[in-house]
Amino acid sequence: MNIANKVTLVRIVLIPLFVASIVYYRGDAQGMLVLPLIIFGVAVITDGLDGFIARRFNQKTQLGTIIDPLADKLLILTGFLCIIVSKNIRTAMNLPPWVPIVVISRDIVIILGATIIHVIKGSVQVKPSLLGKVTTVFQMSAILAVLVRLPYTGIIWNLAGLFTILSGIDYMTRGSRLLNNHHG
Repeated sequence: MNIANKVTLVRIVLIPLFVASIVYYRGDAQGMLVLPLIIFGVAVITDGLDGFIARRFNQKTQLGTIIDPLADKLLILTGFLCIIVSKNIRTAMNLPPWVPIVVISRDIVIILGATIIHVIKGSVQVKPSLLGKVTTVFQMSAILAVLVRLPYTGIIWNLAGLFTILSGIDYMTRGSRLLNNHHG
């Protein structure tokens, strides 16, 4: 358990705190949702920080390759679910439900695909693509934009949805190639 992995665990621990800050938000604060924004913002910072520490100080581990993307998925899925379930936030921002549906569906497909590949091939390498990383940035940005209540949140929200679809297609194509290259 190195420093990079501990930073990732901080992100995971922040998730229930973020949920609580949204659940107990009553819509009476002016402007930003300050506490959820701070918690989610710190979690986003830990996403970049753990990767930097792992690369800079040679702390890449097998555990890190599993818990880092898992922490990202949990954070993003939780963020989208909280926004869509919180009537105060959804109504104030006029957010369409299609983006969270796409985000959740893509991640379910990725998890199921990885499970199938693992069962058939005996293992699966977790390798995020550049498109997947860009998608994560847009997804986190969309959640932050909602929490800050940016006037053009819809643009970021729609870009997050578009990149989610494109990366989902990319991951399915890559998974299909892995399965088709399996001999035996």
